[in-house]
Amino acid sequence: GDSAKNQVSLNPKNTVFSAKRLIGRRYTDKVVQNDCKNWPFQITKKEADSPYVRVNHKGEQKDFSPEQISAMVLRKMKETAELFLGETIKDAVISVPSYFSDAQRQATIDAGTISGLNILRIINEP
Repeated sequence: GDSAKNQVSLNPKNTVFSAKRLIGRRYTDKVVQNDCKNWPFQITKKEADSPYVRVNHKGEQKDFSPEQISAMVLRKMKETAELFLGETIKDAVISVPSYFSDAQRQATIDAGTISGLNILRIINEP
């Protein structure tokens, strides 16, 4: 969001954006390799050819999967919605781009589960 855009100029190597482009993809995927060239933050290869985002947090190097990054975003959206509605949210429907593969859709469901949500359905964005 806007706060990330403001942060990127101050701390580009630790401001993660466009993590959705990594979700459900392999590190060796051409799209991932092309994106890595344009991002100020580092992408590393982990088990099973998975891309991970590497950041420094409080002087410590940490690696996060795209699903973990997406889960952080979903968790924040859940908290914001709960404050607005004044009640607990357990279930969610998530929209994804229509071009998402089955692996990317499953990874999005996994991110929802990590965030503490019960994902009822994945639908295509309009």
